[in-house]
Amino acid sequence: MLPAKAKEKLAQLLGPRGYLDRPEDLILYEYDGSVDKARPDIVVFPRTTEDVVAIVRIAREFGVPIVGRGAGTGLSGGSIARAGGITVAFSRMNRILEIDLENERAVVQPGVVNLDVTLAVDGSGYFYAPDPSSQRACTIGGNVSENAGGPHTLAYGVTTNHVLGLEVVLPDGTVYTTGGKELDLPGYDLTGLLTGSEGTMVLVTKVTVRLMRKPELVKTILAIYDSDDDAGRTVAEITARAITPVAVEMLDGVMLKMVEQATHAGYPLDAAAVLLIELEGIREVVEEQVEQIREAAQSCGAREVRLAKSAEERELLWKGRKNAFGAIGRVSPTYYVQDGVVPRTKIVPTLRFIGEVSKKYGLIISNIFHAGDGNMHPIILFDTRKAGDLEKTIAAGEEILQYCIDAGGSITGEHGVGMEKNEMMGHLFSAETLDMMRRFKELFDPDNRMNPGKVLPTGKGCLEIRQPALGPGAATY
Repeated sequence: MLPAKAKEKLAQLLGPRGYLDRPEDLILYEYDGSVDKARPDIVVFPRTTEDVVAIVRIAREFGVPIVGRGAGTGLSGGSIARAGGITVAFSRMNRILEIDLENERAVVQPGVVNLDVTLAVDGSGYFYAPDPSSQRACTIGGNVSENAGGPHTLAYGVTTNHVLGLEVVLPDGTVYTTGGKELDLPGYDLTGLLTGSEGTMVLVTKVTVRLMRKPELVKTILAIYDSDDDAGRTVAEITARAITPVAVEMLDGVMLKMVEQATHAGYPLDAAAVLLIELEGIREVVEEQVEQIREAAQSCGAREVRLAKSAEERELLWKGRKNAFGAIGRVSPTYYVQDGVVPRTKIVPTLRFIGEVSKKYGLIISNIFHAGDGNMHPIILFDTRKAGDLEKTIAAGEEILQYCIDAGGSITGEHGVGMEKNEMMGHLFSAETLDMMRRFKELFDPDNRMNPGKVLPTGKGCLEIRQPALGPGAATY
C-alpha cells in the first residue's frame, strides 16, 4: 500500500484533479495491450518537468516504485505497475514546444500523440517517420521508452533513428539533457542508451525529434497470393534485387477476412496472403522500382499485382492495415500479439512453424507483420472464459519466440521486453551480457524503483522485483 503521507504530499502537489486513487479509476490503469495485469496504488498527472521532479522525490522519500505511462497502447506490459506504487501518466504533458523547419527538428513533451507531430508540419511538406500502427493514440514518450517501430521504418529506421535529444528526470529528481538539435554531439550516446530502456532508468519529460521532407512520389502496391510461402519468398526476392521499399507488410488469409469485413479496404477475401508494399522517392526511381517489384512478385507466384490508382485508394489500404488489431475484436473477445524477429530468409519456415503451433494448441493464429525486416506479429486468438485458453496461448507464444531465437532472430522488434518476455532474455543473451545490462540499470537506478520487474530476468542473480524500503515509514515492495 502507498503510505498515507506519500499520498497526502502528492495531493498537495497536484491538487484534487491531479491524481486518481479510487479502485474504480485505478482499474483502468492495470493493463496495456498485453495479457498481464497489475494495479498501481495511485495515478498522477504532471503538467511540467517540475511536477515530475517533485513526484520522483516523493517516491524516493517513501521508497515507492514509479512507472511512466503514455497512452497505454504498449504490447509487452511496459507501463503496468508490476510492483504497485505510483504510475506517472503523461497525458497532460502534451504540447509541441517548438517546430524548427529550417533545421528539420521539433521539440515535444512526452504526452504528444505520434500522429500529431506529422499533422503539425504536414502543410509545410514535412512528416515524422516512425509510424506505429497505434500512431493515432500512442505517444512520443511511450515510443521513446519502447523504441517503437512501424510499417514505414523499413527504410527510415525505428524511433531511435529519429530522436536527437532528451530531457529526463533521474530517480533522485535530478534533471539532465542528452543530445540536442545538433546532428552528432561528442561524448557517450546517452540518448541512444535511454531510447528503448522501457522506463527502467529515467522518466522522459522532453524529446527532440527529427523531421523529414515529404517524398516527391509515393506508390502503393498490393500483391495477392494463393500461398503464403510465395508471399514470403517475394520478400527475399525484392531484397535480392537491391530494392528497399519504405514498407513491406504481409497479411495472411485469416487476417484478410477480419480486416476486410471491418474496414472494406479492398483486400481479397479468397487470398492466402497479400503483401502491401510502398515505395517513395524521386519519380523516375519509384516508377522503375514499381515494375521491378511487379516482376519479383510475379516470379514468386503472385496471382495479381495491383497499383493503388489514387491517394484515396492508398489511404484505404493503409487504413485496413493499421486498423487490423481493432478488426480482430469483431471475431475474438481477446487476442495475444507476439513480436518475434527472424532473418528475411527465414520468413517462410517461420510461418510454417507458426501453423504447426496453431494445430498443436488448437488455437487460431493469424499473421500480420513487417515482412521487410522479418518482424513477425503472430496474433493468437483465445477466450479467457475458456479454462486453460490463456495458459495455452502463453505457451504457444513462448514456443514461437524460441523458434525466432533459434532461427537467428530476436524476441522483440518493436514492442519491447517489458514483463512479457523478460524471463526469455536468458535464452537470447549470455549471463555476462545480462550482467552488464543490470549494471547499467543500477547505475541510473540503484534502488530499482524505476519500473521494477521489467526487461531483465527477475530470478536469482538478476534484479528482484521486491525491494527494501528506503526511507522512514516506507513501504516494502
